[in-house]
Amino acid sequence: MNTVTLGKTGIVTNKNGFGALPVQRVDDQTAVRLLRRAYEGGITFFDTARAYTDSEHKLGLAFEGMREKIFIASKTGSVTPEGFWKDLETTLSNLKTDYLDLYQFHNPDFCPKPGDGSGMYECMCQAKEQGKIRHIGITNHRLLVALEAVESGLYETLQFPFSYLASREEIELVEKCQKAGMGFIAMKGLSGGLINNSAAAYAFMAQFEHVLPIWGIQRETELEEFLSCIEAPPAMTPEISAVIEKDREQLQGDFCRGCGYCMPCPAGIEINACARMSLMIRRAPSEAQLTKEMQEKMMQIEHCLHCGRCISKCPYHLNTPELLQKNLKDYKEILAGKPI
Repeated sequence: MNTVTLGKTGIVTNKNGFGALPVQRVDDQTAVRLLRRAYEGGITFFDTARAYTDSEHKLGLAFEGMREKIFIASKTGSVTPEGFWKDLETTLSNLKTDYLDLYQFHNPDFCPKPGDGSGMYECMCQAKEQGKIRHIGITNHRLLVALEAVESGLYETLQFPFSYLASREEIELVEKCQKAGMGFIAMKGLSGGLINNSAAAYAFMAQFEHVLPIWGIQRETELEEFLSCIEAPPAMTPEISAVIEKDREQLQGDFCRGCGYCMPCPAGIEINACARMSLMIRRAPSEAQLTKEMQEKMMQIEHCLHCGRCISKCPYHLNTPELLQKNLKDYKEILAGKPI
């Protein structure tokens, strides 16, 4: 069984972590069954957030009475001390616990530091002194903020998107974390669904001994795929390497990661689904992308205001209106029976 030590936190857990954002989409009974099966299969690190509606509540239901057997990480998106303490108390109550193993600032547009006037880092330190949190982390989608967090020496972990579609700069960020003794939590290891080979995704992550991937799971079939990696960890074989290289040729570059930070759109466009439609059609069964509901969502692109709000909010600096138009063109050609 492959394990990872999460930087200087001393947390040692299986190389598979559970990303609990998707369990907000299933009912309590299904979520509890998934979470307990994950634990029984060897997963001990569970990542959630105050922003994930009832995800924390479901973890609390699943793991009440067995707190010391697992590691729980959560996040606050608050930008004020008052909001920080409200979030923390709500999170602890939802999770039915009196402490978090890791508490993270949730994708802030700046790197909180002592004395910066926000008071946010001071709140983290106070919560740690009170025993309500054990370790301090930060998550982000912005490379510059992530780099600043690493260089600051203030954080024990960084959570950032990472997969085998990562850019050279993103791989260098991962390496900087290792040199700094900082734990790296990899979100979006399947690149929002564009990567459909879990063995290849796992084998890539296994090359980085300090990286803990957290897989977003809401179906039993998905969970069993990653549990099988615990029993028989996939290695970087020539066959898997070929899969990765092919995917990189097709997908690497300027593409929408589906993070949703550009939302909401004033024109009502579901950008995080529509701006990646061309790639999804190539990667996934087209029937799932051609429903009447999805057609209506895609046609909403025609009402784009070209206001530029999505561009200003995109952590990856994409020209989102241009990307949407390209995806709509491809989509219409698919509807007309033309290959793209």
